Amino acid sequence: MAHHHQQHLQGHQHDQWTNDEYLAMLIDHEWEDRQQRKTDRLIKNAAMRQKASLAEVDYHHSRKLDKNAFERIASLEFINKRENIIITGPSGVGKSYLSQALGHQACLMDHRVYYHVTARLFARLKLAKVDGTYLKELNKLGKAALLILDDFGLQALDNLAREILLDVIDDRFDQQSTIVCSQIPVSSWYDIIGEGTIADAVLDRLVNTSHRIDLNGESLRKGLLKNQ
Repeated sequence: MAHHHQQHLQGHQHDQWTNDEYLAMLIDHEWEDRQQRKTDRLIKNAAMRQKASLAEVDYHHSRKLDKNAFERIASLEFINKRENIIITGPSGVGKSYLSQALGHQACLMDHRVYYHVTARLFARLKLAKVDGTYLKELNKLGKAALLILDDFGLQALDNLAREILLDVIDDRFDQQSTIVCSQIPVSSWYDIIGEGTIADAVLDRLVNTSHRIDLNGESLRKGLLKNQ
């Protein structure tokens, strides 16, 4: 605010406004600056791997991505309703990009977002159990309006990972929204989780309150390599 005031003084631009108009202009600049810094901080803390944008989503027919349905999801009403998104499909079809485009949009709308590759998150939380910071880490994840779990199910879960998955999903159930991206169809998740009671609990909390996006087609990464 002081910086803008100094600029206007140097350029003698303040003379064109009344005192009230000038003060209102400085306040508007200050508010916009604070909002931008807040958005930048949210995006940085989300730790997403790609600078994904909803404006650049590819709706090519081979992907079987329904534009109308996805744009309804992109309104982020699912966050307000505390619903989940499950994005499945083969490697390279853009699951991660879609999730991060939604995550970026959520940051722009002042929502706290965290992005994690699932296996790495589980490894970190296993260490947190050892050093006594597990509950603190869970609480941090629980406060995010949107949690993105990428590459879910690439490895079968061990006992500790199963417990962690249940803790994460249970903390967020009916409180916050989660996006899960996986190459594995949902029908196989029960076997990947591996223990009947925990699998039932996780899938009941996660799948029954979810919007499903099933992508198809060839890898987009292969297409990029061909064009290079």
